[in-house]
Amino acid sequence: MRSKRPTSRRRTSRTTATAAATVLLTIGATITATTTSATAAAPAPITHDDFNSDGYRDLVVSAPGGTVSGKKSAGYVAVLYGSATGLSTSRRATFSMSTPGVEGLAQSGDRFGQSTATADVDRDGYDDLIVGAPGKDVGSAVDAGSATVLFGSATGLQATDSRWLREITPVAGNRFGMGLAAGWFKIVDSSVAIISKGTLWAFSFQVMPYGRVMTSDYTALSYFVPADFRPASLTMGDYNKDRADDLVILGTGSYGQAGVYGRAVYVSGGGGGWADRHEISGGGPVGASGDVNKDGYADLVVGSPSERDSAGNPSGAGVIYVHLGGPGGLGSRQFWTQNSPGVPGVNRVGDRFGGAVSVGDIDGDGYGDVAIGAPGNDMGTALDAGTVWVMRGSATGLTTHGIRTLSQSPRAVPGTPEKADQFGGALRLIDADRNLRTSLIASAPGEDTGDGRVWVFPGTSGGLSINRSWSFNGGTLRAPTADARFGETLAPHGR
Repeated sequence: MRSKRPTSRRRTSRTTATAAATVLLTIGATITATTTSATAAAPAPITHDDFNSDGYRDLVVSAPGGTVSGKKSAGYVAVLYGSATGLSTSRRATFSMSTPGVEGLAQSGDRFGQSTATADVDRDGYDDLIVGAPGKDVGSAVDAGSATVLFGSATGLQATDSRWLREITPVAGNRFGMGLAAGWFKIVDSSVAIISKGTLWAFSFQVMPYGRVMTSDYTALSYFVPADFRPASLTMGDYNKDRADDLVILGTGSYGQAGVYGRAVYVSGGGGGWADRHEISGGGPVGASGDVNKDGYADLVVGSPSERDSAGNPSGAGVIYVHLGGPGGLGSRQFWTQNSPGVPGVNRVGDRFGGAVSVGDIDGDGYGDVAIGAPGNDMGTALDAGTVWVMRGSATGLTTHGIRTLSQSPRAVPGTPEKADQFGGALRLIDADRNLRTSLIASAPGEDTGDGRVWVFPGTSGGLSINRSWSFNGGTLRAPTADARFGETLAPHGR
């Protein structure tokens, strides 16, 4: 385990000229946010999404449509801390751009929390949270975008000394922060990757003695993003097991007026950082990483919810691709739709199968299972009510053996399928109680006409437990509720 440093760290920032471009870093005010504290437990091995380093993973739920300080769609994020008894709404904290200590002011349309990423970026033993606000206006540059870094501590995430990241020359419509990833792209240095319109930005934290952290420059890497590529998000994993994380830029391409198709660009990490890039056959705007076949290599799962059908017509039925990792990086590929043998359901226009994906070991057998959301799937007469599929991992990749579907229709699941609920709009498999089995967190951001709600399905040796499922929303956390789209994003883990 990495050694811990004092939580009252002094940080300084500096900006130097580079051959590419730099981004201005603004240090937040040193005022502690008011939160419901997480109870720290005995020291345990570091895990990702563990903001207080108690050995239990924590959950981040975003509500980018939330009204904050009277500003519609300013957005906020909520953190539920894990424990031996799992997640609880009583162990929580909420953050927005109106939280004391967070740099900037809440503005209408900021959509703070639309993207999130986690990792121990300053290497102090506590994981940190990066929050994107791609709709942020910076000066007169509308939707220039920004990102905020909230640092972890023994009591959880803190707004104190948070960092505000933006382009040094904000450009209207760039939507800096639309996609985020954080990992060890240079083996020894943790870094933050941020995507904006047509540009990938790389940022590193340099840790000095006695816990002092200095920040190096952002570098603009526009040559990693093809000119005709529309980026949407990022994911990462060590796909070749060289101890350096690799990055995948997820997005779409266009057939002109005929529709869109999924695309993805693979950027390999290494001792010197990102080395090269190539496009993956079988891409899309949604992705997650984990070890599906238990061979020690991270695998990539990509969702392409607007994928065209075999006749070349835009169907919006959706597809997922599974790219297996290996010594040479990402290799053999599988793909699945609702028309695949053994998969319950039928491809229909607008189902958006693959609109959300997550990887985690639900039953503790060592194989990563995959949760797949189709937020546009109809349930009877309830249009776009949404459905989730869970496929099991195996030595050969995903299998339909033991596949199951989840929705709000079983009596044991709180709620009722309704029009535009979009159940499965975001998914997260997480082990919050350290029992070596992941629970499924599934959201319906359209629930209650756009207020949003999140469900928890505990993992057991027999799979997910429906009878023990429970749900919560912004009101449960005493946070803004109306049109918040609570659960539109559920933070992915570091690696």
